[in-house]
Amino acid sequence: MVEYRTSAHAIYDIKYHLVWITKYRYKVLRGRVAERARDLIRQTCEARGITIIRGAVSPDHVHMLVSAPPSLAPAKIVQYIKGRSSRRLQDEFTELRKRYWGQHLWGRGYFCATVGAVDEKTIREYIEKQKWEDDQDGFKITAPTEP
Repeated sequence: MVEYRTSAHAIYDIKYHLVWITKYRYKVLRGRVAERARDLIRQTCEARGITIIRGAVSPDHVHMLVSAPPSLAPAKIVQYIKGRSSRRLQDEFTELRKRYWGQHLWGRGYFCATVGAVDEKTIREYIEKQKWEDDQDGFKITAPTEP
């Protein structure tokens, strides 16, 4: 069953699968560092209205399934999480500061995929079954034209 979330002007169900790695794939997310990273990620998500559905902190990467409000782009979500957690982890664990002397704990990129209750095929079929008056490049008008 889909659980819709609400904001002042929207009802939504937006989920993202996010993955990012440590710089150079160093396996530094172990023990206390991994626990603290998890706590920082939870705090950042809670502050931004992001719900963590599932997550895993592995030694060299982080996997998350999150539900986010429509006002937050996936790039911003990852930026907030990676930025805050990198700064805090390096402040609290001097061994990380020595290994990542350029102050970049995380690799530059990330993976993001959307997750939903309805797949692309279902949406395409629904749109195709609408009544069409005009078809221009796959973007049709369903209302009759005025005389």
